[in-house]
Amino acid sequence: MRISIPVFILFTFIFFTQRSMAQQNLADPQLEFAFEATITLDPPQELGITAYGKRRIIPITGGTFAGPNIKGSILPGGADWQTVRADGTADLEARYTLKTDDGALIYINNKGIRTGKPEVLARLGKGEKVDPSEYYMRTYAIFEVTGEKYSWLAKSVFVATGMRNANSVIIRFFRVL
Repeated sequence: MRISIPVFILFTFIFFTQRSMAQQNLADPQLEFAFEATITLDPPQELGITAYGKRRIIPITGGTFAGPNIKGSILPGGADWQTVRADGTADLEARYTLKTDDGALIYINNKGIRTGKPEVLARLGKGEKVDPSEYYMRTYAIFEVTGEKYSWLAKSVFVATGMRNANSVIIRFFRVL
C-alpha cells in the first residue's frame, strides 16, 4: 500500500503536534522538603568479601527527625546493610522505624549509593569529618504507614541527600512533586 506524500505530511504533522502538546503539559519534577533525620550508629560490622562485594552492616541506635508536617524519633534496631563495590562505591540499604511525636510507627526502606574519590572515601572510612560536597550520597525512600495522617509518605516518591559523620548520618528527605 502506498501513501501519498500529502497524506504522509499530514500524518507527520498530526503526530508531532500531539507529541509536542503532551510535552508541554508534562511537568518537570520539583522537590519539596519533607524532613531531616539525624541517625545515630554503632560501629560497622565488617563481614568481609562476599559474592556481591565487601559486606558491612551498620546498626542504627536511634536518632531524631523533624520537618514541617512530621517530627519524632528513630527507634533503635534497624541497620544499614551495605555492599561496597571494588571501586569503593557503597550500595546502601537502610531499614528502620520512625516513631512520630504522636506515637505513629512508620517503616522506612531507604536505598541508594555513596561514592567519591578513593582518598575521600578513605577519610570517611576512618571516621574523619568530610564536607558532603566532596562525595555523592543520594537515596530514595519507601515508607509503610497505617492510618490517614501520614499516608502522604506512602503516596509519594521521596529522594534524599546524605552526609556521613563518624557515629551518625544526616539525611534530608524531599518529596518529588
